[in-house]
Amino acid sequence: MNPENLESYNAELGNDPELDGKYLGTITKDFVKVAKVLKEASYQMRSRGFEFPIFPVAKHKIPVGELLFEGKDLGLEWNYFVSYKDVFVQNGLITKPNKFESAYKDPEEFCCLFVVDDPYTSFMFVPYPEEED
Repeated sequence: MNPENLESYNAELGNDPELDGKYLGTITKDFVKVAKVLKEASYQMRSRGFEFPIFPVAKHKIPVGELLFEGKDLGLEWNYFVSYKDVFVQNGLITKPNKFESAYKDPEEFCCLFVVDDPYTSFMFVPYPEEED
């Protein structure tokens, strides 16, 4: 994946790449608690033919994807939802599927998050923690 593709894609959403830093700390703090489940969900989706899994995260309920974790139930700041590229295309959230696919990172190593914090929305790829033997 070319990181410039993702920055370009997020810029088309009207986002400032500098804002990613604002969210990275709080998101990764929650992410480490749920990473194994997200990785397994990604695998299960792909094994059933749902390519390009996307996990929307928001501090409130959103109409994108199915709720996977309610943040407050697990002591998290963010709610986690599950979806995939075709749903985002159908809802007009991804307008250039080919560009999105070229920016998408290896789902075995990275989790594709779609951060929603009105009015900010952004795709972020967060590496899964290394599994200990």
